Amino acid sequence: MLPSRRQLPHNAAMHRRTTLTIFIALLAMACTPGAPPSFTVSATLEVPVSGPSLGVRMSSGASGQLLLSWMERRDDGADLRVSEFTNSGWAAPILVVTDPRMFVNWADLPSVTAIGKDQWLAQWLSYSADAPYAYDVRVAQSFDRGRKWTASQSPHSDGTSTEHGFVSVYPDGMSTGLIWLDGRKTINEVDEDPTSSGMTLRAATIDSDGEIRREQEIDALVCDCCQTSVAVGSKGPIAAYRNRTEDEIRDIYISRQRDGEWLAGTAIADDNWEIAGCPVNGPSIAASGDFVAVAWFTAANGVPLVKASISRNGGVSFSEPFLISDKQPSGHVDIAYLGHSVFAVSWMEAGDDAEKVQLRALASNGELGAVLTVGETNVSYNVPQMEAHDGELLLAWTEADAETSTIVSKRVRALDTPQ
Repeated sequence: MLPSRRQLPHNAAMHRRTTLTIFIALLAMACTPGAPPSFTVSATLEVPVSGPSLGVRMSSGASGQLLLSWMERRDDGADLRVSEFTNSGWAAPILVVTDPRMFVNWADLPSVTAIGKDQWLAQWLSYSADAPYAYDVRVAQSFDRGRKWTASQSPHSDGTSTEHGFVSVYPDGMSTGLIWLDGRKTINEVDEDPTSSGMTLRAATIDSDGEIRREQEIDALVCDCCQTSVAVGSKGPIAAYRNRTEDEIRDIYISRQRDGEWLAGTAIADDNWEIAGCPVNGPSIAASGDFVAVAWFTAANGVPLVKASISRNGGVSFSEPFLISDKQPSGHVDIAYLGHSVFAVSWMEAGDDAEKVQLRALASNGELGAVLTVGETNVSYNVPQMEAHDGELLLAWTEADAETSTIVSKRVRALDTPQ
């Protein structure tokens, strides 16, 4: 018997509900993270250094370009060099700049970042006066993949002979954004208000024609020498940094950019690490669309830990922290997004005779993969670098012996890729 007209809407409604139920189930399946993979080192890559090298920095940019930069000491300063990753490994290096006043340091690192297909931006530090911590950020741009570079300039206009550094670079519309630690207030006499003489976090953008715009103070009091980190998610750029309160609590904060302005920073977790000095151990942030994750080191209450927290809404809110390591880590973390709702976290950890470079996967539900020791180094003052590239991970760090220092790079693949 044919259905009556009164039955048609009911059946149609049932069909719609069934379709909606199936859609929701499929959506839930799509949003469910795969099991975190384990890793193995697949190759050691030659880094084409030509002299004593340190300060390695890796960046992933436009069109999947992966760049590795480092400093090489000279009798009259230092060179900044960069190599692009190819199917054959790290390509022949390009000399970015020779600066007789370059500030060479293991923690405060220059970088070269691919902003567009042919546009690269380099940043390094150069002494502004004959004082140990008086140096400026210098920026130069190339529009032919590093063959020629513009004259360098500074993104900050304060003109003080104070510390400026720990720079992070990110694409910002048609411009390039930078954040850095800025010591312009440290020339003031120290008093009971640390915000009048402490380190600040600042930002600016630079156009392709070299115009500096939108200089802004993000945070009026931050830790003096911890690395910064920036990623761009679905809701725009997000910065991670180590804050400093007037009571010397130095926890990890994030700031989001909205309508071109950076919002006030907020704590990603309340570790309550009270330390009257800088641990030189900054956070790392990675993002892909709505997925954003931050990894960091803390030693609150004398217990060293590596933690990470994940956002599923572009950085508006974050999960409770996941414990990545409590096996005597020394920190110096990095994080990269692998896809399939899975991140990779790297960090340094004390070994029997050397520092170990450790790695494990973290799914967005907090499930952890097995720990892999990617390598060891006798250089404890080190900031290992990591980027995801074509389904693999590339890592690099500094190694040294009695004669010289150099750069080590490893290629890592997943043994069981998330489905």
